[in-house]
Amino acid sequence: MVNHATPSVPSIATISSATVVNVGNEHGSFSFSELEGKNSVEQLEWLKEQLVRENRIKEGAENLLNMNLTVPQRAQVVSELDMAKEKIDAISKRIDIASSKSKPPKRKVKPTHSGSTSSMKTTEDISGEDFRKALQTGVSCIKDLEDLARSDASQSAGTASRSPTGFQTAAVVETNTKRVELMGKLIQVLQKHLRVKYELIFEDILQAVLPCFADRCTKQCRAAAYRAIRHSLVDADSVAVLGNSVDWYIVKSLIRDNKHAVEKEQVIKLIRTIVDVGTVRKPADGSKSGPRSIPLSETVIRALMAVAEHAEDPFRLICIQTLTEIMIIDIDLAFRTGTLRFLLHVLGEGPLELSPLLASVFLKIVDNPESRKYLRVGTDLEISLIALTDAYGKGPDHAERMRGCARVVQFMLRTWSGLMYFCMDDLRAIRSLVNVLTIPSLETREIVLDMFFDLLNIKPPAWYKTFIDGRRLTMYRKSRDAPENQAARDPATYRPMPSFKLTDHYLALLVAIFTNAGICEALTSMLEETTTGTNLSRKATLLMAEILSMANRVLPLTLAARIQAIPDVFCMATNYENGESRIIGSSALSAIDSFNRNRTRLEPSGSGKNARARADSVDDAVRRGQRQVEQVKLKMSMQMDDRVFHASMLETQVIATKDHTKWNFETLQALIEGPLLNSKRLDEAIRISRFVRRLMTFFHPFSHRFADLKRTRANTRWVRLGCSLLNTLMSSPDGVKYLATEDQFLPQIVKSFAQLDPFNGVPDSDPIFSKRRVQDTLTYGYLEMLGILSKYKDGVELLEKFKVFTAFYHLSELRSREDLIKGIVENLDYSIDGHPRIVLSKALTSSYKHIRLYATNHLGTLIRGSTKANAWTLRLLLTQLYDPAPEVCEMAVEFLEEACESKEILQLAVEMHPTMDHLGEIGQGLLLKFMSTPVGFRFLYDAGYIHREMEAWFNGRNIDYVVEVEVFLSKVFHFGHDQEEEDELVDFDGTVPSHFYGEMAKTELGCQVLQEKGHFTEFAEFIRQHNHESEDIDLILKLKSILWAVGHIGSTEGGLHFLEEEEIIPVILEIAEESPIPALRGTCFFILGLISSTSQGAEILDDYDWEATLSPLGMPVGICIPADIDKFISLPPWEPIAPQLEQKRETILIPPTAEHEIEAITAIQNLANAVIANAASRSLARLKSRPETRGMFSSPEMLYRSLHLISTQRYRLPVRRYILELFTQEMDQDLVTALNSAAKRLKPSPSYKLPKTDTIRMSVFGGKSRIPESDLSDEDDEVRDTPPARVKPPEEQPKLTLQPLQRIEGFAA
Repeated sequence: MVNHATPSVPSIATISSATVVNVGNEHGSFSFSELEGKNSVEQLEWLKEQLVRENRIKEGAENLLNMNLTVPQRAQVVSELDMAKEKIDAISKRIDIASSKSKPPKRKVKPTHSGSTSSMKTTEDISGEDFRKALQTGVSCIKDLEDLARSDASQSAGTASRSPTGFQTAAVVETNTKRVELMGKLIQVLQKHLRVKYELIFEDILQAVLPCFADRCTKQCRAAAYRAIRHSLVDADSVAVLGNSVDWYIVKSLIRDNKHAVEKEQVIKLIRTIVDVGTVRKPADGSKSGPRSIPLSETVIRALMAVAEHAEDPFRLICIQTLTEIMIIDIDLAFRTGTLRFLLHVLGEGPLELSPLLASVFLKIVDNPESRKYLRVGTDLEISLIALTDAYGKGPDHAERMRGCARVVQFMLRTWSGLMYFCMDDLRAIRSLVNVLTIPSLETREIVLDMFFDLLNIKPPAWYKTFIDGRRLTMYRKSRDAPENQAARDPATYRPMPSFKLTDHYLALLVAIFTNAGICEALTSMLEETTTGTNLSRKATLLMAEILSMANRVLPLTLAARIQAIPDVFCMATNYENGESRIIGSSALSAIDSFNRNRTRLEPSGSGKNARARADSVDDAVRRGQRQVEQVKLKMSMQMDDRVFHASMLETQVIATKDHTKWNFETLQALIEGPLLNSKRLDEAIRISRFVRRLMTFFHPFSHRFADLKRTRANTRWVRLGCSLLNTLMSSPDGVKYLATEDQFLPQIVKSFAQLDPFNGVPDSDPIFSKRRVQDTLTYGYLEMLGILSKYKDGVELLEKFKVFTAFYHLSELRSREDLIKGIVENLDYSIDGHPRIVLSKALTSSYKHIRLYATNHLGTLIRGSTKANAWTLRLLLTQLYDPAPEVCEMAVEFLEEACESKEILQLAVEMHPTMDHLGEIGQGLLLKFMSTPVGFRFLYDAGYIHREMEAWFNGRNIDYVVEVEVFLSKVFHFGHDQEEEDELVDFDGTVPSHFYGEMAKTELGCQVLQEKGHFTEFAEFIRQHNHESEDIDLILKLKSILWAVGHIGSTEGGLHFLEEEEIIPVILEIAEESPIPALRGTCFFILGLISSTSQGAEILDDYDWEATLSPLGMPVGICIPADIDKFISLPPWEPIAPQLEQKRETILIPPTAEHEIEAITAIQNLANAVIANAASRSLARLKSRPETRGMFSSPEMLYRSLHLISTQRYRLPVRRYILELFTQEMDQDLVTALNSAAKRLKPSPSYKLPKTDTIRMSVFGGKSRIPESDLSDEDDEVRDTPPARVKPPEEQPKLTLQPLQRIEGFAA
């Protein structure tokens, strides 16, 4: 049930509760006399209750000060606020005194407001004393209210309730105050003790509270009465007892102005509670299930609808939502009361924030054959398109409403119910949307184009703007460092392209429908508007190019070829007689061709995990040229002669100065990466010129030169230089020997790490690897340099020799230095078996969860980036499945699932026989992958997993799968800008999730087990038995689950023969084309796509005129489209339900006989018509001003006739308020009794014959004048000047007609 609240409701709720309590203390003095005779525990409880009460008064007063109040009202609220603060201080001091005197015994304290049911039950189970006391309190409150009602009745019989000035007397004020206090106490009891409301007799509560609804009571009193009734309702029986006893009070409360917001809020809450508690099922045809019925009268519904129609009412939104809930539950009631028509109007006209909610409700109605009979095709739900289809001439101010309407249309067309409804009557609604594009002068057509882009899930990249602006795409060259290209090349972020997407399947159907509706022709007409081309026409060209591209990708060849022809554009391009048409056609074809060529060039390519780069791409040629240049430069630099080599070393300035800022970095880098790779040159640089020694000294930690450089983008080049230098040294035995024996680089690194070791004595005040230095200086570069050494076998030996790995092991125990641990794990190279892998393993099993998470993530990145399966990485990842932290297990499972896309890795993982029973739901996807291989299936079969899961899926998991798929499909189609929803969709991009039966059917042993169990035979039998089901929701859900299971079995080569043996494919096709449930048809549509994912399945479906989409290599991709699309997408027509005559008869009363009563009722009826409402209001004012007719506005019978009119017809809220203000009676119990008596008297008997003419209407539009000429005022000339009838009326007056009267003047017959 929808349970949204308007923004104004919370503040009003606070005001409500505060005001109710406020009235209770309005005329009473606060004292502590109540504490006498109570023990200390009872005193504390009483004081705490009073403190809570005064705090509520304080909050309510503060909220009231934020509202628009008059000066006297504001002064009164301020005084009440000051008084509440004084009382709070006094009570707080008294609580401190009472607490210091005695400590209360230990026991559970009851909540001061309604808490959880379990906590209250626990308190009541300890002792029944609280319950008995609460019950006695509730009974005493009811008796006191009854006594007040009797005394009030006796007083009102003798005296007037109001003083001559219009203010309430002191006695009435005191009575209201007492009533509010008693009802507040009763409500508190009902909230705290749920059992009490079941023990109390609801009829007693109702009779005690009914006098509190009277007009002479305050609005706080009436609000408290509504609250008391609401908290007393426990089930449908109590709602039945309530009946219509408060209907007239509700009508009166809902027409009040915004000053009575506290009362209106409680009325709406009561109505919602009645809907929630009192709804019952009406058994149909003797069955237990049937349509649900809400025990609300038409009177209440129309009163609520009047508030919902009033744009300025603060409760408008919550009333609309309440009416929406009522329509979902009891559509028959909504239809009879006009709620259905009103909500359709709201869907079309706004407010926009509720349009998606209403759209989803109406789509649910369309999905059910019984409920959609209340809708008329072509007029009702099509009102949601009105902002788009009627946009002509509305101007730019209409654009925002068009965008809101476009979002709603997009929402509806992405559901099976909406799509199939709008496709009825030969795509009439779809064609009207498409034809909006053909209106030449409509500037807001770009909104409609954007809607089609979103509908077809086209996400324009950055270079689309260049295309739309009319600039040449050849001039637009995206950088290779662009984020899209980096993501495409980065193996860590690459996601393999799935073979079958449910979203693509649905989009294929949308493309086929829109092209049948003429979208290509409409876009062509946009191109014809100008020869020069505008942004709008270029955007239309872009949409056409995208549709052609998508059709080529997702549609079968025959359909795609027909769309690719675009005959109108080709005809224009070849029309040599009309130069303008030829220019337009040629430009369009050229733009489409340019778009296709440049999209291939500009968008990242790659369609598989191991897909090689395009051999014929432009980038590939550039890369080859760059590699050749680098090889030539390296070869030339290694052949450098002695003179040039010495000159280069001198040019670097390394020998000349220690100031690195004076070094020639480019020459230094070229020297290290070139000539020094030659062993002879390197030996010379080490032994003779001491070049390398000076350079390495720069990188020594304790020299504080490299280590003290700030970590800036410009300085990172020195880190790269250090890595290159170590690479050069490790490439030569002389370099390795130099590092091992002569240089202090590694010993100083070890000493730097030792500064952090708490076991090495007192640590230094500013160690080299302090957190600040690693973050702010180039110290982090030492970790990258050590990673370079770990790539070489000699380097690993050096690290072992200088005990660098020992330092790593000690660092892994430091909790506060996760930055170092992460840097070590990230930079080490693990290609060589040895200590680096042990370091990684130690990080994976660290005692700190965040370290294990980081190490697991890095391990997954290593597996993802490797070109072959590595047993050691896989074994480490499998070890993470047993981590105590669920987050680590989940991450390991995700990486393992992705890695197992490779058959080689999957085979290797299965051979390791991991145990995954402890993973629960997290490991289900991984186990399903294991099932898809013979070795994995055998392993799981022997472990008993197959038998256990097969029973679970057969008995319930199938249904869970349907819910999961439909929820994710709904989110992937309808997600907005909610970041949480987008995060949830990371794992679901439209790819069909794995299914137990589908994975089982991939192996020969799995098919054998499936055959032995006989599950498929039962599936086929159930489909045949319930293929025409349209009423039972549970059966429909089970049918969907079985269809998904059958579809997944049929999507494999080994499982297709099950479908052939049972001949179930024709039954599925029958459901897809004839089922009255759109969602069931859509399920079959996806199922047929699964079946078409094998060549044999595609051939079978081709025999039934369902054509499969093939890849360029001729393999099916899992998309299947019917040749006759109209047969699949059109719902069977239905006959709309019309109002029954019996219902019309119930709304008729015996007509009045007195002339002035007829005139008054006629005028009240005419108030519903905005055209003649002013004249009707003047007539009513005149009747009330006459002494001889004034008395009828005090008649209960006339009041009932007026209430009956506004309860059976549509009146706006101000008009309803005006009508009731005409009558002088105060609404109370006596008046309600009189109204009920009038209802019985005025109700016609079954033998009563309805009059054939409407005399009341005749008195308005013509006929005899019922008003004496002398009594007419000047303002009633239009009534007085009504011409008399020229012809004597026959005995039977003609029926009312609004056709103009035709007469011939000036000629005799």
